[in-house]
Amino acid sequence: MPNRRDFPAGTPAAASLASLPAQGLHAAETKSRWPICVFTKPLNSMSFDEMASALAEAGFDGVEATVRKGGNVSPADAAEKLPEMQQAMRKHGLEITLITTDIGGMNDPHRATVLQTAADLGISRFRMRYGKYDHKQPIAHQLDQWKQQFGSLADYCGKIGVQALYQNHAGENYLGASLWDLDRVLTDVSPDNLGVVYDIRHAQVEGGMSWPVTWRMIQPRVRMLYVKDFKWIDGRVANVPLGDGLVSQKFFDAVQASDLKCPISLHEEYLDHRDPALVPKHLEAMSTDLKTLQKRLGIES
Repeated sequence: MPNRRDFPAGTPAAASLASLPAQGLHAAETKSRWPICVFTKPLNSMSFDEMASALAEAGFDGVEATVRKGGNVSPADAAEKLPEMQQAMRKHGLEITLITTDIGGMNDPHRATVLQTAADLGISRFRMRYGKYDHKQPIAHQLDQWKQQFGSLADYCGKIGVQALYQNHAGENYLGASLWDLDRVLTDVSPDNLGVVYDIRHAQVEGGMSWPVTWRMIQPRVRMLYVKDFKWIDGRVANVPLGDGLVSQKFFDAVQASDLKCPISLHEEYLDHRDPALVPKHLEAMSTDLKTLQKRLGIES
């Protein structure tokens, strides 16, 4: 972590740090290590400016914007609308930390428009589309195909200066649910071109008690974290407010003990994202979950 000696005397950074008490200094250092953004899927009915104002007031550092069908920005309109969204965010001191897309490979029809626009704007990360297994085909063959597909996309990302991120998602159909398969697919891929956004909710649903093993395995490829919570109810997974479910403090302790310096995206998925009337409740829930996340990471707001 940085300390006061990391900044030359007289610089704005040094003055800012010098004005902080010891506890406040620790909080500032910790927050800069893990800037926290929020997934904007429930806020599609808001204007960019309204969204930015509300999320800045709640205390977020940025947003995970949806650039996909039905999202904040339509892929076909990315060249026009994504700059507008970024301008609104910056007006309120936020960044677009990540864009979530439906891009899974080089053959996506909107790949060039979306990713080049993001690169030109300095938006350096995008979440990829999930890979899904064909249960009629051999697993090893499918993994080899994904390895080639992801390798080509990673090479492209390296050339234009953006980073693809693949999320582990629970479920028998998803590549990466177990994480072992995803690690195999990414064996020869630079994680700085195509890395993993690690979702502890999905990892713990799939991993039960063994998730710490796959966490240690995949950690060198992790370039971002997703945080949300869940419970098992009548044999089914139900999303719940952060801190009310089974996501373990052990994970947050492991993050603190690691050398990870990466953004964290908070996902509030326990209210219906399709109902615009619930936007005020979504914002309240996001704010509450943010405070819980900061507490779990040792960041006192």
